Amino acid sequence: MTALNRVPSLMARAGTASALTLAAVGGSIAVPGLATEASAATTATKALQIAASKKGAPYSWGATGPRRFDCSGLTLYSYKKAGKKLPRTAAQQYNKTHHISARSRKAGDLVFFHSGSSVYHVGIYAGHGKIWHAPKTGDVVKLQKIWTKSVWYGRVS
Repeated sequence: MTALNRVPSLMARAGTASALTLAAVGGSIAVPGLATEASAATTATKALQIAASKKGAPYSWGATGPRRFDCSGLTLYSYKKAGKKLPRTAAQQYNKTHHISARSRKAGDLVFFHSGSSVYHVGIYAGHGKIWHAPKTGDVVKLQKIWTKSVWYGRVS
């Protein structure tokens, strides 16, 4: 039995969302009509899942993983593991992304915190107004609600 022949029974057992998750993560399931959407979301979805997998990792200024991170180190590490290269700092990462509106944001997009025109922090948008990020010295990688309106959004292309 080929993988395509197993898709209907897999979807019936696991549900459509689970099958799409499997396709996005493993890339081994082809669902007619959905493959393009799954492929488009793959990098951002993978980066988000990688960041979430680092929950509890300690913050360390200048660290880029795999066990310790600063804010831009977490985004750099997550996207690198997902197959995309980002520059080192939050400001450099902002300059390398496609800038999008808050209305256009999707899970996996980068959220840049700024004061005036200076970017000082970055996280990965998780949906529902929350980000995965490495906050500060003495803290750990965690999921947290966005606490300010002084944010810009960027999509990694």
